[in-house]
Amino acid sequence: MAIGFALVSLNTVAEQEKNKESIMPAMEVIQVVGNANSVILDHTGSVVVINRQQIEKIQPLSTEDILRRIPGINTKSEEETAIVANFGIRGLSASESKSLMLEDGVPVAPGLFIGNDRYFNPRIQRIEKVEVLKGSSSLRYGPSTIGGVVNYQTKTPDDGVMLTARAGSFNMHELSLEAGGKSASEDAFAGIVATHASSDGFMDKSYEMTDVMAKAGVVFSNGQKLGIKISRYENDADISYRGLLMDDYLAGADYNPGADDKYLTDRTAFDINHEWEVSDNATLKTLAYWSEVSRDYWRYDVDTAASNIAGKWVYKDTLSGNNRSFDRVGIETRLNLEHQLFDMTASSEFGLRFMQEESNDTRIRAVRSADRTGVNDRHRIDSANSFAAHGQTRIELSDAFAVTPGIRVESYEQKRVILTDDNSTAKTSNTEFLPGVGVTYNVNDSAQIYGGVYRAFSPATNGVALDGLMDQNLDGERSTNYELGLRGNQGEISYEVAAFLMNFSNQVVTGNSDPNLSQSNGGKTEHLGMEFMLGYVLGGGFSIDSNATWVPTSEFKSGEYQGNRLPYAPKIVANLALNYEYEHFNAAITVHHRGEQFGDASNIEDIPTDAAGGIWGGLMPSYTLLDLTAQYNVADNIRVFGAVKNLTDKRYITGLRQGIYAGPERSVEMGISYSF
Repeated sequence: MAIGFALVSLNTVAEQEKNKESIMPAMEVIQVVGNANSVILDHTGSVVVINRQQIEKIQPLSTEDILRRIPGINTKSEEETAIVANFGIRGLSASESKSLMLEDGVPVAPGLFIGNDRYFNPRIQRIEKVEVLKGSSSLRYGPSTIGGVVNYQTKTPDDGVMLTARAGSFNMHELSLEAGGKSASEDAFAGIVATHASSDGFMDKSYEMTDVMAKAGVVFSNGQKLGIKISRYENDADISYRGLLMDDYLAGADYNPGADDKYLTDRTAFDINHEWEVSDNATLKTLAYWSEVSRDYWRYDVDTAASNIAGKWVYKDTLSGNNRSFDRVGIETRLNLEHQLFDMTASSEFGLRFMQEESNDTRIRAVRSADRTGVNDRHRIDSANSFAAHGQTRIELSDAFAVTPGIRVESYEQKRVILTDDNSTAKTSNTEFLPGVGVTYNVNDSAQIYGGVYRAFSPATNGVALDGLMDQNLDGERSTNYELGLRGNQGEISYEVAAFLMNFSNQVVTGNSDPNLSQSNGGKTEHLGMEFMLGYVLGGGFSIDSNATWVPTSEFKSGEYQGNRLPYAPKIVANLALNYEYEHFNAAITVHHRGEQFGDASNIEDIPTDAAGGIWGGLMPSYTLLDLTAQYNVADNIRVFGAVKNLTDKRYITGLRQGIYAGPERSVEMGISYSF
């Protein structure tokens, strides 16, 4: 079946099997069709893949424009290009996703063990394919795979040059270049993908972004491949934690409530991967990576009393620069074997990973006239060394039935040093054992049952595990996850339905009475729900794609908030698209619905109306958005496209954090791609 271009529905077993190599940890710089078993699908959990053609039809401004169309995912946008990552999977809070984000199999969230993992989000302009993996198949990855794994595959330029230009509302301008070439024997290639974009931004949340990525690869005659990727990203944005106060939001205000705050990000990264086909039945893949992320966040102090009188934020002349840099280096290797086990066909994978992270965290106290210079009154170094090992074997018990047992071990040591406190130091360590098993059963050629149970975890980061510069003796946040699903297609209909249950047995919660121990083990949460996907080809060029996520239970089971619903975990998220395609033209009208959700764990319903400090809560109303997209291939090398987003100009709330985040108003975009 085809996947609707605005929404994601189900790949057939054969299509998913063909794509299974793209879920591998190694960066597939050289595209190779895998020797996939066409009978038994080895993914024992829900898998969704969106390819480049579908991405182009959606015309996204950010990765979250894609993610919000995928069943099981809820996004919490803070501005239209998603400079920071905010998404939750299967009832997990969209402000703390507990899910792993990769780019070409490489962890890209800055601090998986040391914290602040939201500070980098890949740019959609470099993305070739989006892969979302949920259920027991995610045991092959780590850490923080409780919700699942999101992997962004980057583009590999073809021979030639492609220029893409896009312009739209809020004075948005974007220009992208893709250029590449192959050797005459097609065993080597090199290419570049570069984008520069700027915008005044909705609510004057302006940005200026440059993203450059270079790739090269070579195939050797002895069954080996080598690929490298180098990238550089810079983004200067006028965004802030401040939102609108209630009266201004109700009045339709569209000014930037923190116009002088600056969010300055850059990232440099290098990946190198090697693949060696040891024999017809054994392949060894090795991936090494390094990255450096810098995030300077300059925020002005507010005059709370004056803000309450004015009904909007009133700022002082003092500001703080919460400036952090993150370094990561890692290496991962995986051995894949095709073999016989007790006269049954089996596929095994064994992997090892070492990763080192370090952050340099400073806080600069400054005044407006000093141009972001001042006294560093907090300087700390957080670091973590981690080791991981995993193994799994898929055993074909029959032509229709396969079982995949596996185990993952994650061991890590964390350290914090306070340089502004005579180099005071604290350390802690932890090891997690994560077993799991998954199954697939082919009912017939057009239907498959799948399911699994596995243990997942997310590490307590340095700021929690070493809070108060003391070892808090915290284990990782543990969850036992269950999933059972049915997927298939029959004629013009394709479908998937999956039920899931996630039980947190050790979620980290706040509220200890001892001021030196502000964090503790013991919070329990439960997440229970179902995902539905349905695609139907109507005929005459028309088709429908739909999906829905229903999470009736996403609840604290112990602690201060026992019985409350988790924040940013709506009961219903749904998508519907009516697609039309005729020769070189296609168009779609899409509907996205998000149910009501709470802004914090207290589950208060009234959104605060004043400028009081602290975390903002309240019940955010449900909303429904309509988008219209279209594109036309003028010639083989020319494509024009356009979109009207938020067609009805709906006023809605996307999040609460020191004020109200309003969703973007109606916008119009137009673009053209030219290849030569």
